[in-house]
Amino acid sequence: MTRLTVGIIDVFGETPYSGNPLAVVEDADALTDTQMRAIAREFNQAETTFLSRSNRADWKLRSFTAAGSEVFGAGHNSLGAWLWMAYRDKLGSLNTPSTFRQEIGTEVLPITLERRGGAIQGRMKQAALKLLKVLGDTQSLAASLGVREEDVMRTPQPRVADTGANHLLVRLVDRAAVDRVRPQHEQLLRVLMGVGAEGCYVFAYDLEKPGYAYTRFFNPTVGLWEDSATGTAAGPLCGYLGWAGLLTSERTLRIEQGVIMGRRSILDVKLTPDPELSGSGAVVLEGKISLPT
Repeated sequence: MTRLTVGIIDVFGETPYSGNPLAVVEDADALTDTQMRAIAREFNQAETTFLSRSNRADWKLRSFTAAGSEVFGAGHNSLGAWLWMAYRDKLGSLNTPSTFRQEIGTEVLPITLERRGGAIQGRMKQAALKLLKVLGDTQSLAASLGVREEDVMRTPQPRVADTGANHLLVRLVDRAAVDRVRPQHEQLLRVLMGVGAEGCYVFAYDLEKPGYAYTRFFNPTVGLWEDSATGTAAGPLCGYLGWAGLLTSERTLRIEQGVIMGRRSILDVKLTPDPELSGSGAVVLEGKISLPT
């Protein structure tokens, strides 16, 4: 019987049991897609990331949702995997910033890690921002989110943006409106399919407090009803706000997510000029799983 090292790390959390939990599986080179999906289903987390060797980068990462959908982009699925390896002493001392390369789908992207006191901080570049379809039907959008049409703002317009995964970004009038969102999942799925988006990132952004956004994320296309920290949506949001001229001159964005789920998460993004996502995490479980041979 094959035994694999596995664990769970809370990504973008300031303390254990906050942030977004990620399951990680080491030495996944010999696993089939069917086995990966079965393991992801067993963990039943938003995403499970599998680590294997790469001919193009330092490591190859593949990530699956509990529903079995493979997801791409550099978000909590990748940052958490690297933080896991760092805490497992697989990346050297990290007393000075060290940069590695990760293969995710067709992309090879850099990630930099550094030990700061007892914590490890990671920051990683995402792909260049792509601005895709604008959603003009705010009535159907509002209905799919369970809010009033007047809660949906048009500056900037609801739009699909992509720095590795394409998500619909929707600005609402304030934090209270974001908390009121109650997605009608079948309706939201139709809206997302209509604009070619994977997930929906709703956010509040106060122009009197630029550089901070309050967010929630829903992705019925992969069976993820709500996510507590979504790096693949944080990057596009920062890029879109920067494109719209709504960021400060520092071109940084701090995002608070997961509050209503009881898993407060903090994601920091900077345009350099492409989005660079940073955060830390805490290992909360280490162990072994068995696979029949």
